[in-house]
Amino acid sequence: MPFIPHTPDDIERMLSAIGVGSIDDLFDEIPPELRCHGLKGIPTGMNEQAIGKLMRTRAAQDGEPTCFIGAGAYDHHIPAAVWQLASRGEFYSAYTPYQAEASQGTLQVIYEFQSMIAGLCALEVANASLYDGASALAEAVLMAVRANRKSKSKRILFPASVHPRYRQVVETIVRHQGIELVALPLSEQGHTDPASLARWAGEDIAALVIPQPNFFGVLEEVDALTDWAHANGALAIGLVNPIALALLSSPGEWGAQGADIACGEGQPLGAPLASGGPYIGFMACRQQHVRQMPGRIVGRTVDLDGKPGFSLTLQAREQHIRRSKATSNICTNQGLLATAATIHMALLGPEGLRRVAESCHANTRLLRDRLCAIDGVVQVFARPFFHELLLRLDRPVGEVQQALAAQGILAGYDVSAHYPALGNTLLVCATELRSEPEIAHYADQLASVLCSSPSTI
Repeated sequence: MPFIPHTPDDIERMLSAIGVGSIDDLFDEIPPELRCHGLKGIPTGMNEQAIGKLMRTRAAQDGEPTCFIGAGAYDHHIPAAVWQLASRGEFYSAYTPYQAEASQGTLQVIYEFQSMIAGLCALEVANASLYDGASALAEAVLMAVRANRKSKSKRILFPASVHPRYRQVVETIVRHQGIELVALPLSEQGHTDPASLARWAGEDIAALVIPQPNFFGVLEEVDALTDWAHANGALAIGLVNPIALALLSSPGEWGAQGADIACGEGQPLGAPLASGGPYIGFMACRQQHVRQMPGRIVGRTVDLDGKPGFSLTLQAREQHIRRSKATSNICTNQGLLATAATIHMALLGPEGLRRVAESCHANTRLLRDRLCAIDGVVQVFARPFFHELLLRLDRPVGEVQQALAAQGILAGYDVSAHYPALGNTLLVCATELRSEPEIAHYADQLASVLCSSPSTI
């Protein structure tokens, strides 16, 4: 329902009821010199009709380009029922479910979300979701340091194949807590070679981060990496794409014992791209580490009459216990996004998720075959991949992106700034939404651009 502001008469009656002469009187404790007197450069307000027209005009400027960008945010089909249900008032405007007696519906949805995430990751427990994939990884690192009581080093082995933005977020969050992120080199095949870990064998390492697939879409040797971590007294943190888990082995099944913690970005599960958010992080772990999990956990219980119900449990957050004892200051369960993800997973089911993953992989293979048939385009890493892959072009990527954008094609993600040693490299992705004609059109336009001299692009 559109927001309807209070009328002047409504405001007068409310002020009269509380014995205040004007709205300004409500803020009389703020010194005049600290108050804002007008906003320079801000135009006067518009009525509903005018603002609606302005926003439609602005939105139309974006056009409807065909998206071949992945790099952590993916253009997937979202069934209409997902947001038709998630945007109902009961979910859309619901606040954090502190009071179980008034929040059984919200709590049940979050409990179902946790159950589905735990099932996808093949681990015993999941929490009530986090801000996004990057902050979820940061929390997983903090959690691993707390949970690995055998380690005193606070050293985390961190592959260069992890999303560069994730690495920046994790560094920002943990750098003042005495945690050392030890960079692992990128192999010539775009993954972390298990043999490269030999130099750290026997050293005090708290955890090893294992992305699957990694930032380049390359599949890591997760079994060997997980077993190495455990053999050397470290915990294994799986950073995963939830769609990929419909085809690939789950973190809880990696190696002889499985990963200890799994986390990732839940945007592919029913959240639109939406210019970068809001998104939703997820996390799961082994039962033995549950008391070190950040955020909230919703549990299923029974009331005094033996009827099933739901409540928040193990709330080791600084709002609920002494700050020195808190595991995290995470203040969200991303309830609306968790609701959408739950509905999305329920609608698709295991078979639907598997078909989406298979379609993504098939389309990415087709995209690779069509683009690599063009002179000046080569696949950088010749390893198994999922969802996306890295291509090297014979000219600056930015020029090519700009030329293709003029044709309504978002060509991919330029990784040159993050990995300059790789040269002019473009990360491309094709989800289940990309059709064969769209892929053919992309290939035709790219061939045309690369056939032009650089000065004419």
